[in-house]
Parts: sequence; C-alpha cells; structure tokens
Amino acid sequence: MSRAKSVTSGPYAPPAPRQELTVTSADGARLYAEIHGPKDAPAVVLAHGWTCSTAFWAPVVRDLADDHKVIVYDQRGHGRSPAAGPGGYSTGALADDLVAVLEATLEPGERAVVGGHSMGGMTIMAAADRPQLRARAAAALLCSTGSAELAAESRVFPLRSPAGRRRAHRLMLRSRAPLGPVSPVAKWALKYATMGAGATAEQIQACARIVHACPPGVRSRWGKVLAGLELTGGLARLEMPTAVVSGTADRLTPIVHARRLASVLPDCRGVTELPGRGHMTPIEEPDAVSGRLRALVRDHLATPAEQTDGTAPRGKRQKKEKAA
Repeated sequence: MSRAKSVTSGPYAPPAPRQELTVTSADGARLYAEIHGPKDAPAVVLAHGWTCSTAFWAPVVRDLADDHKVIVYDQRGHGRSPAAGPGGYSTGALADDLVAVLEATLEPGERAVVGGHSMGGMTIMAAADRPQLRARAAAALLCSTGSAELAAESRVFPLRSPAGRRRAHRLMLRSRAPLGPVSPVAKWALKYATMGAGATAEQIQACARIVHACPPGVRSRWGKVLAGLELTGGLARLEMPTAVVSGTADRLTPIVHARRLASVLPDCRGVTELPGRGHMTPIEEPDAVSGRLRALVRDHLATPAEQTDGTAPRGKRQKKEKAA
C-alpha cells in the first residue's frame, strides 16, 4: 500500500528542515530525523504518536523554530523510518530510539526539553530509567497520553460493559484492516475517534493524510504494544519537571489519564485541560502545546552557552536572585 502524502500548503504543511539525518538505534533500526531552527537556540525534541509522523508536529514546529532548535523524528515504521523486524516492536525499542535521537542530534553536553504526544509520551515514560534521558532532558511534556489501561479507558466505543469496551478497543488497536483512501466517510470516522467537535476541515484533512499513510502492519504491531501497555512504574521514575496537556473530549486517552499522570509524576508542573479538544491536541490547539513547551524551556533549560560553561538555567538563576 502506497503511503499518502501530507498536506503541502497552509499551517499544517510540514516546514522545510534545516537538516535531515538518519539515526541508528540500538538494534540497528534506522530512524528519519529533522532539525529545524537556529543551531545555537534552546533545543526541543518531539516524539509523535501512533500512526503519525514528523508531519504531525508541523504547526508546533512552525511556532517554535524561530527561536528554538526543534528536533523531530519518525518512530520506527512511521513516516520515512523503515519498519522494524518482528522483534522490533516494544516500549524498550521506543526508549532506545529516543535516546539514540538525543545522542545523535544534540551537541556534547547539550540538553533539551522533550515532548511526546500519545505513543510519543509513552516513549518518554519508557525511557525514564535511561541515563541518556536523565543526562539530556531538562524537562518533559506529556501530551494526550496515558501509562496503562488504554483499552479499558478509551471511549471510541461507548459500551456499557467494561469487558465489552476493553475487548472492542483491543480489536481496534490490533486491526490490520487498511484504512483506504482519504474519503469523506474516512474523515468523519477519524474526527469522531480522535478529534473534538470544533476541529476544522483543514485540521481533519491534515490528520487524515498523516494517519492513512501509516502501513496497516505497522499500525497493528504497535497497536498490540499499546493494548498491553503498562508504564506506570516508568512514569513514577520520570523525575524531571513534567507538564501534562490533554483535551477534555479525547476519546482515545480520556482526561482521566492526564489526571492519573499528574498523581503519579514525581515533579508534575501542572495539567493543562483543553476544553472540547480531542486526542490530536498539537494540531487542534498548537498554540497551547507550543506555549507549554516554551514555558518549560524558559523555566528549566539553560541556553547552549550556559550549558557549556555550567551556569544555572535561567529560571533557577532568577529564583536564586529573588531569594537573595
């Protein structure tokens, strides 16, 4: 099945990167990555979700890249990253891929704010114990994601029976059925499952083109991983300052997940609930997502020069000066 192309014009079209590169993960998997924005600006690294690609971050990248170094990459099997072998689908592989991207794209001693949407947020949780993440990440954003019980909590199929609801969502996650062309019916289904009632036609089109580009086999293999997800332990060990964003109309990872994340995180810096927004918050409400990333950079990330000379991050320095 050929992969559909993302939209080519408007705010949801992927901007041209400053640099493209191939990152090799621990098991030899090759990952497509892009770098946007000034080389010496504060760094933000973004991991997309299930069935998406670097194109999903387009409006957030556009907002940040004027004054941030923004790094995005395609999760294995998505976008321009080749599919892995049969044993290459696990939360451990997601963690390996993230730390490989951090090591390949950041300068020696450079740190970043890391952000993940949906499966990208789960990637950050899976990497919580990795020394490379602790060394490289100054803060994190978990956007429209959860750590466990995805099939039980999802509301795509609003069945009364908890067992029936869990079974239906597991079947959906594991399905290998091709999504077919981006038709009006397909866009209606995508909007219902993943977006809020206020999503615009332009936003729905952008999301549909991205999601329909994911090969069915890749979608199914990662869906099986998500169906059995249990990352609460990793979440509890994510000790860096972490903010959470969620749409109140999210059917895939309902708001209960965001509140649970906040209760488990060791250093939660608040939950931003976006009224009426669904699962695709970086496209539905890109200003809110980029705003939270900017705040984390401002409060917790030193400039590259400060990182090199060991000076404290600006937010911490300001607090010390005020206390003095």
